This record gives sequence, structure tokens and C-alpha cells, in this order.
Amino acid sequence: MNRSEKLPKPAPLATQVQTALAALEALSTKRDLDNLPRFGITASNALGVSMAKIQKLAKSLGRNHELACALWDTGCYEARLLTAYVAEPARVTPAQMDRWCKDFDNWAVCDTLCFHLFDRVPHAWPKIHKWSRQRPEFVKRTAFALMASIAGHDKLAADDVFLEGLTLIEGAANDERNFVKKAVSWALRRIGRRNLALHGACVELAARLAASHDATERWIGRDAYRELTSAPVERAVNAKSAREKTRASTKRAVKSTPKKKTVARKKQR
Repeated sequence: MNRSEKLPKPAPLATQVQTALAALEALSTKRDLDNLPRFGITASNALGVSMAKIQKLAKSLGRNHELACALWDTGCYEARLLTAYVAEPARVTPAQMDRWCKDFDNWAVCDTLCFHLFDRVPHAWPKIHKWSRQRPEFVKRTAFALMASIAGHDKLAADDVFLEGLTLIEGAANDERNFVKKAVSWALRRIGRRNLALHGACVELAARLAASHDATERWIGRDAYRELTSAPVERAVNAKSAREKTRASTKRAVKSTPKKKTVARKKQR
């Protein structure tokens, strides 16, 4: 490209928003709109666009934080789902997370932002601690949906943060509201799949909850215990543990192997 040539200016933000909304409307179908209540999704401003189509549209738009913020402010259900894929994780501020979280009015928007955006921001764990103590149903759900998302995606996180998470899980296990208790169970089950040590801690907690006098705690405990002690999950956790031990052993062997001295060859004339 010639240096004298200028890149085309991007369209004004308002135009970008209208273009994205028009694209969503073109992708909408009555069938997808009718499916929302069947999945327990209550969205007052919905068009009816499948998640697969939303993700495809997001790829064509690329990361654009200003556009993501503007899409959220439209209040359109599908535009808010699109925000999860268009926003730039490094630019999501704590205040923005709080504001968006307060707007959550169904499990789909909550889980999509947790699973595809919030679990990638650097201040996710402080928000988990904060939201887990708050009363609104979808704010509290967000804390545990986000914990479950991080447990599945962050391969480098230390066990300590998840052990702290188990304390939060036990503290919220008596919340009988449907969308909270399901997220609490989800977080407990996802943490228990990370490795052998966390699996044991989660099974222990699940057994304790299953024996509780509280009906919600019993439901969560039994739900998690049933999955975590199933043969497929135990095999997967044991296999993962074996792979990690092999990798660690290989690294130690490589570090302890003395380096061979290289003999410089004289240049032949």
C-alpha cells in the first residue's frame, strides 16, 4: 500500500449500530423468536435470531469496544448477546461489568457474557466475590455462572482461588431461586472437573450439602455428587491428573539433564 494512500474512515458509530441491528433483523425468524420462551428466556425486546447466526455476524464485525457498548445500550436482546463477542475484554472496566450485570434479565444474556467475555477480563474474581453477596437473582447467578466459566476456561488459575470459590458456593447453596441454585450447582461441578485435588474437595462439599436439612442444599449437593462421582467424570479427572504428572515429570527431567558442551569448529580455509 502506498504511504500516500489513506485508509477509509470507519462509518460513524450510530451508522455501525444501525447496520448491525439491520443485519440482526434480516437474520431473524419467527421460529427462533417462538423458541425463546421454550428455553425459559424472557426477553421483551427480541428479534428471534439463533446463537449460531449471532456468532457468525460477530466474526464479520470483529472486536470493536465502542460498538459493543452502543449495542448494549439499544436494549435489544440479540444486540446484547452480540456484545459478548464484539467487546474487547481488556477494555471492559469494573464499572461497566456492574452496569451490564444489573441489566441482566434472563439466563441467556447472563451466561453468554460470562462464558464469552467476563471470564477473560482481569477483574473477574473480585466481581464474583461482590456479586455472590448481592440479592438480585441474575446478579447473584452471574457470580456463579462466571465462576463456572473460569473453571472451564482458565487452565493456569491456581487451586487456591477455586477453594475460595467453594466457600462462596457453600454460602449461597441455600438460595432456592431457580436461576441461582442451578448456577451454584454448575460452578461446583465445573470446579470438580479441573483436577484430582479439587475433585476431592468438591465431592466432599457435595456430600455435605446432600446431607443437609435444607432442601435447596440437598438438591445442589445431590446434583453435583451424582455427576462428580460418575464413572465418566472420575475417569476424565484421573486421566487429566496422569497427564499433568507426566508433563511435570518430563519438565523436571529436562531441567536436570546436563547441557552438552558444544565444540566450536574452526573455519576451514
